[in-house]
Amino acid sequence: WEADSKNLVVTAGLQYMAGTSLDGVTTRVTTWYLGLITGPGSGTTIIAANTMSSHAGWTEYVNYSNANRVTATFAVATTATPSVVTNTASPAVFNINGAGGVVAGAFLTSANDKSGVTGTLFSAADFGSPGDRTVVNGDTLSVTYTFSLAAA
Repeated sequence: WEADSKNLVVTAGLQYMAGTSLDGVTTRVTTWYLGLITGPGSGTTIIAANTMSSHAGWTEYVNYSNANRVTATFAVATTATPSVVTNTASPAVFNINGAGGVVAGAFLTSANDKSGVTGTLFSAADFGSPGDRTVVNGDTLSVTYTFSLAAA
């Protein structure tokens, strides 16, 4: 199973990018984490106003044995346009346990605590076609994240 989905960089993520790049006041996050969203996807609504403490359209999926959300290990951004940063060389691996369930998407945040409501939510995505995935105890889910900025 493989799904390609577009991320929505939420308002908090946009403010973070502008602040760390230009105002010199915003504290730079040095480690980012990937988390999972539970389904079913028909009830999964990701909007620009979502934050880690307020995301009524979706719920975090936590039935994996990793103690925390998985660290996103990004390669150095490319110098071309678009400039791309990705964790393709080191995907975030989630080891599904317990009752399993339905995974409907993923998100990128600055806080590693599962079910935590602090930190900066940078972006989130509802899995596109083929959509939600029912997972069971023993499954392994590898998540890659790619972000690009273009000059035009």
